[in-house]
Amino acid sequence: MTLILILLIGPLGVFLLLFIKRPLVEILGENNKLVFKLKNAIWFQNHWFSGIFLFIMNAVLFFSTVLMLYILAYFSIPFIHLLVMIFAVIGSILLWIIINKASLSTKKNRWKMATVGSSFYIILTLMFIYWLVTLKPSYPDEDTFMKAIGLVLGVIVTMVAFISCFVITGYPNKKAGN
Repeated sequence: MTLILILLIGPLGVFLLLFIKRPLVEILGENNKLVFKLKNAIWFQNHWFSGIFLFIMNAVLFFSTVLMLYILAYFSIPFIHLLVMIFAVIGSILLWIIINKASLSTKKNRWKMATVGSSFYIILTLMFIYWLVTLKPSYPDEDTFMKAIGLVLGVIVTMVAFISCFVITGYPNKKAGN
């Protein structure tokens, strides 16, 4: 029952955040240091470079979260891994909002940037699907059910991350006039 709740509440919560995107974007304000630095960076206003920057930042956030979860597996602190995952989601959404506010591109170029940047999650999704399809036991009579559950959860998480990243970074805030 708990797994089903996590599978339903997690993506629904993220999609709810996407519907209330405008108030989230307004939280950071125009005077944010990172938004100011990225707006004034000449390379960032090129949609290909900003897309590669977004791709790299998504990779850094993902792998640092995986590393933290791996390290926490050696400690017996209950529920701390859930906090790490929640903070990773909040950090990713904040990064995507900052990139949204800093981009001065046209709608078409924003979509290109969002496609390049969020393609990191599509690559991960394809890797998880490949591992799931080619999943074989390491030894006779090994039960691969738990591995399969983990890979299915990986596919769900990376698809939700792709959609969220693309929507937040690819669609300008209507109030900004882009």
